[in-house]
Amino acid sequence: MATSEFVPQPARYAVFVDAGYLYAASGALLLGCGSRREYRVAAEKLIKALTTHADDKLLGELLRVYWFDAAPKRQPTVDQRVIANLPLVKLRLGNLNAQGQQKGVDAQLRADLEALARHRAITDAVLLAGDEDMLPAVEAAQRYGVRVHLWGVEPTHGSNQAEWLVWESDTVEVLPADFLRPYFTKAKVLSVPTAAAAAAAVRDAAAVAQVGARTAPVPSPSQVFAGRAPAVKPVPAAAMKNAVPHAGHHVIPAATTSTTDGKLGPDRDHMLEIGEHVAQKWIFERGRDNIRDLLPGPILPPVIDKELLIEAEKELGSSLRPYQEARTWLRDGFWERVYREFGIGIGKSD
Repeated sequence: MATSEFVPQPARYAVFVDAGYLYAASGALLLGCGSRREYRVAAEKLIKALTTHADDKLLGELLRVYWFDAAPKRQPTVDQRVIANLPLVKLRLGNLNAQGQQKGVDAQLRADLEALARHRAITDAVLLAGDEDMLPAVEAAQRYGVRVHLWGVEPTHGSNQAEWLVWESDTVEVLPADFLRPYFTKAKVLSVPTAAAAAAAVRDAAAVAQVGARTAPVPSPSQVFAGRAPAVKPVPAAAMKNAVPHAGHHVIPAATTSTTDGKLGPDRDHMLEIGEHVAQKWIFERGRDNIRDLLPGPILPPVIDKELLIEAEKELGSSLRPYQEARTWLRDGFWERVYREFGIGIGKSD
């Protein structure tokens, strides 16, 4: 009697998506963007479109979608949590290091694809990726008899997929711009209020707090947190000679992330990412209502601003106190995430 491993398996396929490749290639093609921060993705609708397309192209049923992405310290973002909750979707997270590089994603993809092939769980695999590091996964699956169908994003010029990866795949398809366009939109920008407007907001908030103090024995969170400006270190006179105005904040030196001794500090993108990460962490830990009390911003109460700085220094592993502009970028990233959470746009200080 034949064992189960020799019994022909029903047609079944899985979809493996390298989100880093998909997002980067689509952002460049559709919007001319080089950073994921510059656009928004309707991930749920995009995944539905991909599975529908696979259903049209392949025989059999869908086992599930494997979505490979990365996040700092493997802590999922809000968008990644949404993806993880979708039916028949398995989120796999690698680590996103300080240089914006994904670590551990390729190994997870290879392990999943090889395990499914070895256990005859699938007969076909759709691989949406472009990196040559995916080649071992393709070869491993093929050794177990799985057909690998490589999908790519229409390149802006030349090719955005490794030549060897294309050669080794059983079929190759390029997803055109028109297929992807409905799911990618440029991020909206909401200008931060001017210094005068921020000062007026502080005065109004103070007046409201005073009225509340007379009518209620215990102040509400919104009265406690509303519009208090963080303490500002005085800028040395020598540095002020090259100072430039900074909307919504005090004046800062034109030299961006260096101290008086010329030591370079963190870069802007890294600080924005940390600011967003802290904001999303607080939203989940402290609740939306507590974070809502910080609106309209963009000035944090001193106690909250200090907490933000401490959290950021823990993630960075070093002090931010010598780097005033890096601290400004940190706050920008924090407000971008909060504004997006409540659907009021993205704040920027420049």
